[in-house]
Amino acid sequence: MSISGGRPTTLFDKIWDLHRVGRRADGRELIYIDRHVLHDLHAPHAFSKLSRAGRPVRRPDLTFSMQDHSVSVLPGRTEDTYADGAAFVRAMREGSRKNNVRVFDLGDPDQGISHVVAPELGMVLPGATHAVPDSHACTVGGLGALAFGCGTTELEHILATQVITLSRPQTLRVNLLGSLGADVAGKDVALAVLSKLGVSGGRGYAIEFAGPVVRALSIESRLTLCNLTIEMGSRSGLVAPDEATFQWLSGRRFAPVGPQWDAALSHWRTLYTDAAATFDREVDVDCSNLEPQLTWGTEPSHVIGVTGRAPDPAQAEPGKRAAIERALKYMGLAPGEPLEGLPVGRVFIGSCTNSRLPDLEAAASVVKGRKVAEGVTAWVVPGSSGVKREAEARGLDVVFKDAGFMWGESGCSMCAGTNGDMGAAGERVLSTTNRNFENRQGRGVRTHLVGPALAAAAAVTGRITDVRKLRS
Repeated sequence: MSISGGRPTTLFDKIWDLHRVGRRADGRELIYIDRHVLHDLHAPHAFSKLSRAGRPVRRPDLTFSMQDHSVSVLPGRTEDTYADGAAFVRAMREGSRKNNVRVFDLGDPDQGISHVVAPELGMVLPGATHAVPDSHACTVGGLGALAFGCGTTELEHILATQVITLSRPQTLRVNLLGSLGADVAGKDVALAVLSKLGVSGGRGYAIEFAGPVVRALSIESRLTLCNLTIEMGSRSGLVAPDEATFQWLSGRRFAPVGPQWDAALSHWRTLYTDAAATFDREVDVDCSNLEPQLTWGTEPSHVIGVTGRAPDPAQAEPGKRAAIERALKYMGLAPGEPLEGLPVGRVFIGSCTNSRLPDLEAAASVVKGRKVAEGVTAWVVPGSSGVKREAEARGLDVVFKDAGFMWGESGCSMCAGTNGDMGAAGERVLSTTNRNFENRQGRGVRTHLVGPALAAAAAVTGRITDVRKLRS
């Protein structure tokens, strides 16, 4: 189905055009935002700026506040457990109250990471637009939504007007071909795409992920895949919704019901790229022989398979040699050194990338019957209070705690260390998060991005281990 006068269009074009409300003289366009989910690190500043300007939140009924970045995840936490974050938590609560915005506070049964809770509760739906003051807003593209991360000033404008001002991006389709092997999931696919595109390959584009691999991914893995779109340089990534999407959304709290559900389904089934539509660019990624992936360096595109070796700068393009040398030095790696077998000091399973129930199930299947290796600190932090309840109902918390993991409350935790959860200088960390920049998880911390199964394998062996070897 096309909505552009019979011209074949992409999924991105359909959503963008349905939400375009105007065009500025400078060529940028005004895009209507259906819902926003805010978080405690940046939203309080936007609320404060609105208050000083005497402007209300235009649609508080379409706006939700989440306490996630600044909160402690330690069992039995209160807002004062992490003292440095308490001011953010209180400001978020007060700003939300003044603007009649629903806040998912500590103790709320649905509190959690904004990018986990929004799809989990059906706040974000196929074909919708979504704005969050966080670069990983693109996560919800896994449901076929068009999302935009934004800064504090931009957020103030969005809250006051319900529109965002943007230049229309070009379109890029990433075709994921083949099929996935054992212990290879959405995180591995995303890292493989990053390895091919680099951290700037998606700049200026909205990315649609397509192909048989995407269709076979669970909804949670699609969310993980789209979560890392920003690391490719793109603000928005999408997967066309399908029957699996609709089934996953059915019955969620903020999803439509009754006749409204039927009407929504009728619309959602038009949300696909027309067969004859063209993209500004297309990239194919063959996933047939993909093994569990991990990063070796200090940016998300520094990726190899678990049995691979660190690169040799001498073999790189001249313009990249210095950056590779710096990354190897920071990570404590020698050119050509295998990563498998390297000792690990800490494992973190959580974040908006990999903290949903299937992620925890994948990790628990590796951990069950084993113990965390001596000298390793291992944490599991569910992405939402709802995920935590479901996991506990299935006994996953017992599996992790019996093995020696810390089982936390929901929140962002060690992803960016904004609540004080950090590693030690020189510590090698396997993390299911989305960024491995220098010092991100603590000064001098050496972060390797991995999926949940690979992280769990490292926790119980004390070193980087090909999880497939633990299955045999």
